[in-house]
Amino acid sequence: MSDSEIIFCCCLLPSILALFLFFILIRRKQKRMFNLPPGDMGWPFLGETIGYLKPYSATTIGQFMEQHISRYGKIYKSNLFGEPTIVSADAGLNRFILQNEGRLFECSYPRSIGGILGKWSMLVLVGDMHRDMRIISLNFLSHARLRTHLLREVERHTLLVLKTWQHNSIFSAQDEAKKFTFNLMATHIMSLDPGVAETEQLKKEYITFMKGVVSPPLNLPGTPYRKALQSRSTILKFIKRKMDERTLRMNESGNNIGNPEDDDDLLGWVLKHSNLSTEQILDLILSLLFAGHETSSVAIALAIYFLPGCPNAIQQLMEEHSEIARAKKQAGETELNWEDYKKMEFTQCVISETLRLGNVVRFLHRKALKDVKYKGYDIPCGWKVLPVIAAVHLDPMLFDHPQHFNPWRWQVSHSFPQHAFHYYYYYYFIFCPKVKINNMKKKTNTKRERERESKS
Repeated sequence: MSDSEIIFCCCLLPSILALFLFFILIRRKQKRMFNLPPGDMGWPFLGETIGYLKPYSATTIGQFMEQHISRYGKIYKSNLFGEPTIVSADAGLNRFILQNEGRLFECSYPRSIGGILGKWSMLVLVGDMHRDMRIISLNFLSHARLRTHLLREVERHTLLVLKTWQHNSIFSAQDEAKKFTFNLMATHIMSLDPGVAETEQLKKEYITFMKGVVSPPLNLPGTPYRKALQSRSTILKFIKRKMDERTLRMNESGNNIGNPEDDDDLLGWVLKHSNLSTEQILDLILSLLFAGHETSSVAIALAIYFLPGCPNAIQQLMEEHSEIARAKKQAGETELNWEDYKKMEFTQCVISETLRLGNVVRFLHRKALKDVKYKGYDIPCGWKVLPVIAAVHLDPMLFDHPQHFNPWRWQVSHSFPQHAFHYYYYYYFIFCPKVKINNMKKKTNTKRERERESKS
């Protein structure tokens, strides 16, 4: 070994030892200052992320969670996504986290998500800006608009999908659900017609984009993440072109009001009723297309998957929808309306049970804004917090036989743990695939019944 190599080793080894001792001192300091939950921080930098993200069935919490809950309890510490983390499978803590969002906790998704969805995406925004974006979206999706616009569009798109199904044919429920929800969201957001060339091209780019969202964030040539970034650029150019066309049409009207039809989609409504910048509008449109499409299509496919295993539920659904179809035929009506929607009580139970057992969103990314104490444990400021929704939905202490598909558990007459009920519906409100799933299911069943009656 040369003199230069000896000098290099002498300099490098102390640096490595100093870094190692620094991490040990930091951990010991944290243990002295905080009463952290039990757990294992795993390997340096990687932590336990690889084990946590191993694929598992939607109707289970996975081997990683089962082992950690068995060893450490429902609240434990770990190192996930490169950050020290408190993982919660506790219904009370999960509810506490969501109830105190903006005060004690805030959204904190990995930076790779922000890079692909955009810095103005509602999924990554926090504080006042997140609130403002959310208010804009909710104002557009008002109660009256649900009745007059969305309900009608859901039925129209459902019938378009059903008309493509051939008798005794085989089809992919997931593909059909994705086609339905994408076309619905594209119409609702930008008034795009299903089946036309520009809509199909946008759908193709969106599929590539989605593959990158759920892939490792490796920005290298040929990787799904790089392809997704390229598709994101193409999608944003498409939306920008639609924005320019809409703005030009509004300006040509002479008073910047434009046609009343411009209010029928989100793009026109935002251009007329908000002060958002172009970049903010682009990210808002893309993030809502992503959120509305993914959660709803997965939930619809899961409902189709679960129902054949519960024939009694199918029978009760058919009876509920047959009664509505008969009443509408007697009244000389064809389109479903809000009153019909409210009569579908058992359908709502099926939707609720599908979301509980299917766990469309398994966990959330949050971060502590200040030091928080819960049940004697400390959650240090700046630590990531993961409320695991699936663990609550599949907890036998909250739900009898949680792995069984049982829509009747949601009927009002049945006893139900109050804290679990409150928690579930808080999650339900946040992701809200409810309207589209409910209408998809009810239109499917009612349409079949109508066709049956017309043939008799």
